[in-house]
Amino acid sequence: MRRLLFSLSLILFFTTQAIAATNLEGIRLSQSANDSRLVLDLSEQVEYKVFTLKNPQRLVIDLFNSQKSAQFSPPDLSRSTIKKIRFSSPSQPKLRVVFDLANKLTFKSQLLKPSQGHSHRLVVDLHSATPFSVTLPKPAVEQQPVKKPPVPPVPVKETPAKLDPIKTPAVATPIPTPIKSVNTMVKRDIIIAIDAGHGGQDSGALGHSGTKEKTIVLAIAKRLAKLVNKEPGMKAYMIRDRDEFIPLRQRIKRAHDHKADMFISIHADAFTNSQAKGASVFVLSERGASSEAAQLLADKENAADLAGGISLVGKDDLLAFVLLDLSQTASLEASLEVGNTVLAGLKRVGNVHKKHVESAGFAVLKSPDIPSILVETAFISNPAEERKLKTASHQNKLARAVMSGIRSYFQRNPLVNSSITQQHIVSSGDTLSTISQRYQVSVASIKSKNKLSTSLLKIGQVLLVPN
Repeated sequence: MRRLLFSLSLILFFTTQAIAATNLEGIRLSQSANDSRLVLDLSEQVEYKVFTLKNPQRLVIDLFNSQKSAQFSPPDLSRSTIKKIRFSSPSQPKLRVVFDLANKLTFKSQLLKPSQGHSHRLVVDLHSATPFSVTLPKPAVEQQPVKKPPVPPVPVKETPAKLDPIKTPAVATPIPTPIKSVNTMVKRDIIIAIDAGHGGQDSGALGHSGTKEKTIVLAIAKRLAKLVNKEPGMKAYMIRDRDEFIPLRQRIKRAHDHKADMFISIHADAFTNSQAKGASVFVLSERGASSEAAQLLADKENAADLAGGISLVGKDDLLAFVLLDLSQTASLEASLEVGNTVLAGLKRVGNVHKKHVESAGFAVLKSPDIPSILVETAFISNPAEERKLKTASHQNKLARAVMSGIRSYFQRNPLVNSSITQQHIVSSGDTLSTISQRYQVSVASIKSKNKLSTSLLKIGQVLLVPN
């Protein structure tokens, strides 16, 4: 009987260990203004459940048949919307991870298979209706050194030495070179790089009637370029202006060579379901895509290099650096901002596939220092949208919508040496005094710039901000 009980105990022990086979190795976190991404690194594929709780706001992730690894690596929460992470095991062998949230969020989740040196991952994207702001700690007050009483100088008697006079030859006094004023800085145009997707032997997606994506997006790109060139202080650069194949990395290089300030890639979406419709705007994701559809789309676009006979495998040692740099610097923040302004313009044209800017691993968005977005103008696989994409009127509407977003972004964020004038839209509570403090200019200069005879402002009024 003892042997039997001992054998059963061993069987139960090893069965329990086999069931709890998945380890939670670590959690990674990335944060932008409205969106956060949680990446849970797992040793194996896992069954899971995600839900939220109120009062207080919490996000709960149940990992079935899982346990926290002894080498678990927690993320830095100091600059995120997550206040605290807690762990519990309400029922063995289930691991519950609770995230205490600073505000109300919506979420989407997906499991990713091992790729690019990463094991299994559970990715949870969080979205907040209001931007998350980080309160930075106040700088420490520098202590003033203790002043010691001055030591009186000891008087020293000096006997002046008698020196023979030295004859100095007459030298003409040079005329000082005048310093140029900062106001003489030469203003330059803002360069918008416009990338018509695909081209040459890479036709892109095909519509039901045989319409090629490469043809449609080139037509829209040309119309957008005309609008950019008409805009004061802006100039367009076409990555391709004819039917030719350009490798994805070469597109980035051309934008850099022409000192582009913004990169706009134009595409037309496609899906197996012909009912899928609407425009989308993408920015670079730190890892992969924000949804399964976006991930499939990213794989399709990145495979375009293979159509030209060029493989990127092992040829781009800076790829990891570019991804990290974009996700951590102002480039991605600028991309998100211009993406939102462009998406707002597309919403006025027609349907949008998603109501917010999505993220995916498109190769053309991986420039480390140029704000970059990819616009999917519509679903060419949808017969109704395919017909609209072929018309000049709809192409003009799409081009104007994108142009509106570009203009709006640079009016709010003008470059220092550009001729674009910053604008401020008056909102509730604004006064000339608060506006002058915000932009570090005088009230008199604002009134002069806008020819204001009174200090009264109207909500929605557009003010030009002096340089």
